[in-house]
Amino acid sequence: MSLKGSETNPAKDKKEKKKKSAGREWFDAILFAVVAATLIRGLFIEAYTIPTGSMEKTLLVGDFLFVSKVNYGARTPMTPVSFPFAHHTMPITGTKAYWEGLKWDYRRLPGLSEVKRNDVVVFNYPMDADAPLSRPVDKRENYIKRCMAVGGDTLSIVNAQVFLNGKPAEQPQFGEKYYFVQTDGTDINPQAIEDLHIEAQRSTADQYIFNMTAEDAEIIRKWSNVKEVSLYIRPANEYDSQIFPHDPQFKWNADNFGPLIIPKKGWTVKLDSTNYALYERAISVYEGNTIERKGSDILINGKKTDSYTFKMNYYWMMGDNRDNSLDSRYWGMVPDDHIVGKALFVWMSWDSNAGFFSKIRWSRIFGGIN
Repeated sequence: MSLKGSETNPAKDKKEKKKKSAGREWFDAILFAVVAATLIRGLFIEAYTIPTGSMEKTLLVGDFLFVSKVNYGARTPMTPVSFPFAHHTMPITGTKAYWEGLKWDYRRLPGLSEVKRNDVVVFNYPMDADAPLSRPVDKRENYIKRCMAVGGDTLSIVNAQVFLNGKPAEQPQFGEKYYFVQTDGTDINPQAIEDLHIEAQRSTADQYIFNMTAEDAEIIRKWSNVKEVSLYIRPANEYDSQIFPHDPQFKWNADNFGPLIIPKKGWTVKLDSTNYALYERAISVYEGNTIERKGSDILINGKKTDSYTFKMNYYWMMGDNRDNSLDSRYWGMVPDDHIVGKALFVWMSWDSNAGFFSKIRWSRIFGGIN
């Protein structure tokens, strides 16, 4: 069998490739950069800025830090249609930066570890689920706090000391608390306070309130004109309506709280009037059920029940600056689907209140987070 040959016409078959225009090259480069940056931010690592002092002195206002998505496993998008690099609000118009017409179920890629006690964690603020914002989970505001308890732990706070499963929890190394400082009537040197970076206010002629670490308190106790340094602690059984679960049945406050069992995936809680307020929000808002009380009966999705099995792990988050932090003591537990990532290290720190040549906090650059 012979093969039939064919002739080619160079004029027809050999076509010059069109060179991309400068505009097209720029468009392709920008598109590639946006896609690459989105994948890196979503799956691996993302930069965040500390805007408030709730974690001082562990993290300072003006710290820029990297947060790992790999440690706990990257969370896949739940609201996938959104404007690149805008979290929930467009910067100029103030309108939504996402479209809720398409929603995906919560899923998380395998991670290096679970969330552990004492990890410094970035998560979505659970209360943004409520009106008027009513934001999707992954578009709720980003918060950063320290995880004090994980699912299955029993947490209580006694005279400002956190207890886990009946044992004192580790105190943050640089955590701050209010202290009363009593002097002999002579003024405290303002420069000495400034050198320690302490927030101070005078309450009477011989008494001050300092927000400081335990280490700072030991230094001040040794000052010659200081007679006494004592922790400011709210009394036990003093009800604070701002404290979770916002029910006078639980006479809790920021310094004396609990005990409370943090829900764990697969844990079945026996529900009754004594704990309904503790778990009602988690069951309804975070796990998507309808729950109500009718007399002495509890109904979940219209069916009478006396128990519930949780679908997710939950965490208890607290700021290291204990008296200047709105945290789980005020709004309760953080569900697993709200976890964003683990804070790794500070790559830059900027003090907006310092002089021009002192704005960069050089000692904090590439510092770890304890």
